[in-house]
Amino acid sequence: MKVSETSDVTPKQSSSQPTIRKPKQDRPPDDDRGTWKLNRRNFLSLSGWIAFFIFLFTSTLGALRFMFPRVTYEPPSTFKAGYPEDYIIGEVSEKYKDQYRVWIIRNAEGFIALSAICTHLGCTPRYLASENKFKCPCHGSGFRSDPDFGINFEGPAPRPLERLKISLAEDGQILVDRNIKFRYELGDWTKPEALLKRG
Repeated sequence: MKVSETSDVTPKQSSSQPTIRKPKQDRPPDDDRGTWKLNRRNFLSLSGWIAFFIFLFTSTLGALRFMFPRVTYEPPSTFKAGYPEDYIIGEVSEKYKDQYRVWIIRNAEGFIALSAICTHLGCTPRYLASENKFKCPCHGSGFRSDPDFGINFEGPAPRPLERLKISLAEDGQILVDRNIKFRYELGDWTKPEALLKRG
């Protein structure tokens, strides 16, 4: 049998010849500065810039919010409570309790504006006519009604309820000023403005 003289075996390249590396067209060169890579240094830099812009954004929002002050829509401190003839002796009126947190009380001497704010933690007590007292629903403080309107006698309240300035307006209506308060323990209840005398 005859062996062909042409062989399929390719001759080995000589190791002494340098390897020519063909450039890949779909991959940028390693030293290309136009390509951004996410390495540790770039990650820290990016995190720093994000933190800076978040700080800048929140600071701007805070500055803008500071330019628009908050407005509380509270009822006026002074209000008219009707004419004296609207009340009967011995009445504890709760007409202005919800809006102004004030009871208008008429006794034999005249009129009292009693604050409906508990002296313990500021809750609104309830008037219990059948028990002749004011009772705070939050922690159980009790305040006497007739004749010692507002004196504390039970519960954690440290002092009596406050009385408010009460007078007559020019048109003859009862005028209550919630900004001027009279405290029993300071002897303020004997001041003329703490009681509107009326026969």
